[in-house]
Amino acid sequence: MLNILDRYILKRYLGAFFLLLLLFLPIMVTVHIAEKIGKILNKDVPLGEVLIYLLDFTVYFSNFLFPLFLFISTMFFTSKLANNTEVIAFLSSGVSFNRFLRPYIIGATIVCTLALIFSAVFVPSSAEGFNEFQAKYFNKRRTAETSNVFRQVSDNDYVYVSNYTPSQQRGFDFTLEHFEGEELKFKIYARRISFKDSVYELSGYKKRTILDGKEIIEEERLKDTIFNFDIDELTPVQYVAETLNFTELNDFIEKEEKRGNAQMNFYYVEKYKRTSIPVSAFIFTLIAVAVSSVKKRGGMGVNLAIGLVIAMSFVFMDKVFGTIAEKSTFDPWLAVWFPNIFFGVIAIFLLRNARR
Repeated sequence: MLNILDRYILKRYLGAFFLLLLLFLPIMVTVHIAEKIGKILNKDVPLGEVLIYLLDFTVYFSNFLFPLFLFISTMFFTSKLANNTEVIAFLSSGVSFNRFLRPYIIGATIVCTLALIFSAVFVPSSAEGFNEFQAKYFNKRRTAETSNVFRQVSDNDYVYVSNYTPSQQRGFDFTLEHFEGEELKFKIYARRISFKDSVYELSGYKKRTILDGKEIIEEERLKDTIFNFDIDELTPVQYVAETLNFTELNDFIEKEEKRGNAQMNFYYVEKYKRTSIPVSAFIFTLIAVAVSSVKKRGGMGVNLAIGLVIAMSFVFMDKVFGTIAEKSTFDPWLAVWFPNIFFGVIAIFLLRNARR
């Protein structure tokens, strides 16, 4: 049951968070549109598409930034409570520091739950719209694996392409091997493969079939055929994981693991961030309370400065470890969760000092 203290702090906690969102998001959108307005005008982008893009942009980036919004807003209103000696009054009335933390924990739980729902329902479609608009009008490269592509496209079929161009749907040195059990049944090679009008066009086609211990060779200069895989499945763009809900993402990762996708770490990082971001907001709440609940000589400015340093340190660490995981063999789970673990330890240390 919430008492007067709980309702008072919880109201201020949630109010400060949503107020900061309402104040900052329009500024973020304005800065972004000012940066891109030249390209938008040069491309004659329809107004309707621009408005949808801005909505996708807002949803997409607010998902990443909401822990920082929550942290800054908590720092601000708790520092204000401390400067007005309200925190001292609460604790002097016999309320323990742990009891003082309860409405913050309740508020953090509410916000983190909403964030999980938000990221599951709204963020995937917004991520797809944002990235597709960028690729279409801002000439942003649709980053994908393009060299030495090796994929398992079905239980029995393996495909290799030495070089693939996603924008032209064309590849070179194409090889398809079909196995039954561990026995190779046939192998198709083409100097070049391209996808046109739902048909694969193979140049320099050669098929070697093994039948009853004998090899049958078939060759054609140009051959049109159909395969049981989509050409885009060879090299899905890196941001495809962002456009999937959690269930779809797990299924996608399982399928890509079987296919031998060389970019699996990109997808693992996205998967683990789905849960690490809400947890980071919870940790930031504890740090904000521990730092700002103590009245300092410099007033709110000192607390906000400390908070800014902590927030920027988290963003830097999160970016560095995320990049390391994507570009190396470093464990993606550890890379994504290390900032939370590190700042979680800091939160425990700061809370112990604040209780004193």
